[in-house]
Parts: sequence; C-alpha cells; structure tokens
Amino acid sequence: MNLVITLLFLVLVGCGLFALLPILTFGLALVAVAACVLLWLLPILIIADSDKTSGGEKAAWILAIIFLSWFAWIFYFLLAPIKPRRHYTYY
Repeated sequence: MNLVITLLFLVLVGCGLFALLPILTFGLALVAVAACVLLWLLPILIIADSDKTSGGEKAAWILAIIFLSWFAWIFYFLLAPIKPRRHYTYY
C-alpha cells in the first residue's frame, strides 16, 4: 500500500511540473527579453551619462547608436573627443 501511495505521489508531482512548464518557460522568456533590452540600452545610457561630449554631439552619437547599433558604440569610444572633467570647488 505504501508503494502505491508513493507512486501516485510521484505521478501527481510529475503532472504538476509538466503543467507548470509553460508558465516557467514564459517567465524565463520574459527575463531573457528584459536582459536583451537592457543590453541594447546600455550604450545609450553610457553615452547619455558621459562627459566626453555634450549637446548636439551627444544627441548625434545616441542617434547613431539607435540606428547603427553596436558599431557606433565602438566608434564612440575610439573617436569621441577626450575632454578633461571640470571639477568645481565651492567654498
């Protein structure tokens, strides 16, 4: 009798896991899509926060990232002017 109960329990757990498989797969797919979107936005956020460029030049680099993707990000790091950061001291 104990063996039958154990086998029944294992079958029910297996069916429950099989029923949860679409839900788990959908959750993993959402996580993968969110990671890809964040990875795509990363260069845009880095350029938007950068002190190397400002104003229209920064907007042009961000548009280049959007339309040319990762190649423009590599060009940004190679070609963007290196400006020293200004440190303001307030007394």
